[in-house]
Amino acid sequence: MLFSCLAGFLTIRVLLIFWLPITDTTEARYAEIARKMLETGNWITPQFDYGVPFWAKPPLHTWASALGMKVFGVGHFGARVPILLLSMASLAVTYSLMRYRGGFDQALIAITVLTSSLLFFGASAFVMTDMALVLGTALCMAGFFVCVTAPDRVAWGYLFFFGLAVGLLAKGPVALVLTGIPIFLWLLIGNRWSVLKQLPWRIGLFLTSILSLPWYLAAEAATPGYLRYFLIGEHIERFLVSGWEGDLYGNGHAEPRGMIWIFALGAFLPWSFFAAALLARPKRVLRQVREDDSGWHSYLLLWCLSPLILFTSAANILPAYTLPALPAAALLLVSLWATDATQRDGVIRRAFVCAVCGCSAVYLCLSLFVFAAPVRLKLRSEKDLIEQVIAMAPETQVTYWGGRSYSAEFYSAGAVRTTDDPAAIEHMLSNAYPDALAVEPRDLPKIEHLIVNRFQNLGRTGRRYLFVEFPRAGSQT
Repeated sequence: MLFSCLAGFLTIRVLLIFWLPITDTTEARYAEIARKMLETGNWITPQFDYGVPFWAKPPLHTWASALGMKVFGVGHFGARVPILLLSMASLAVTYSLMRYRGGFDQALIAITVLTSSLLFFGASAFVMTDMALVLGTALCMAGFFVCVTAPDRVAWGYLFFFGLAVGLLAKGPVALVLTGIPIFLWLLIGNRWSVLKQLPWRIGLFLTSILSLPWYLAAEAATPGYLRYFLIGEHIERFLVSGWEGDLYGNGHAEPRGMIWIFALGAFLPWSFFAAALLARPKRVLRQVREDDSGWHSYLLLWCLSPLILFTSAANILPAYTLPALPAAALLLVSLWATDATQRDGVIRRAFVCAVCGCSAVYLCLSLFVFAAPVRLKLRSEKDLIEQVIAMAPETQVTYWGGRSYSAEFYSAGAVRTTDDPAAIEHMLSNAYPDALAVEPRDLPKIEHLIVNRFQNLGRTGRRYLFVEFPRAGSQT
């Protein structure tokens, strides 16, 4: 049954890759950065715009999506498939760790829980940085635990250092913090400092350095100032300064402090309810943790809490920041179930089956709705508008009035323009090629007097009105 469920979740997620267009803002921005990398051949510096470096994140996810589009063609499938592969690699690491600790059945249940959790399912093929970070932290945490608890498995120690390199290239030093917090606390609480000698430090640190540092040095050499902005701005000021205005590429996401805990509950749905049922028996759970001499449960608990501890005081956060906690949450939940001798197997099994089936039904209905009625979802994507213009006249220059649309840039191969200058409209009327103007309804009153009797309104396409320039005298229609 579990194999069928996992295959079903994978099938649904792949269908969504095909049916759901690249959407603004986050996914389209990262997909367009990857497309520009492929187009320009600049694999060192990701570009926010042509010639404008993107300093906010390291390039691992950009490399992945750019390579995907090189293999499968430029489009949402090519951009997303590598992210799906990263998520499957994270599932493989989670499975291997649980197989080592709890056996085949528990491992299969754990990855079913993880796959079906709300945020992991949604992010598993979403073009952004976080799934690469999940893989990096999972490699670190799994490699460390197995290496220090099974001296004959030193190869897992190399996975720890490889995971550090993946994390550094995925999202930077935050990967070191996310793995350092739980490992440090686990060593401190259990006075386990002696296990550190079991890690292959010399070769491991060399592995991490040789895989990650060259890009950082090359990025600073190519665009001086990168390291200051990235290390100080993105890793300190972004989280400690509410409404941080130093962001070069967008706006801060100001949330109430402590909101990360609410995000975590939503991210782990429907399994948050199962975790709440365990927490309703705190004495029994605490006894399970304390009686575990290996430190397995405390290790998972600290791993799970690490992003929440780190971002509790942060002002600018996103729900995706909870993703590195989800593999640990799935492992801990399944392990506590399995070791609870007083559990009512029948009740838990029925609840588990209902949850998995419910998730399958919800995700399947969502994918079918995306396929059958995408307009009703009011997706933030300009794919249809760009395709409509190209079908009318491929040489048409499309200009977006007001805010920038990354999905429009992605689907037009970077050909669209953005302006809020009225003089640009006058230029459209005098240049040598046909023009189209995309305008949001709220912005239409600002320029209606400039385009009346000059542009034809083709109506709403998605979120914007599409205007095309009236044919000029003597031109062919």
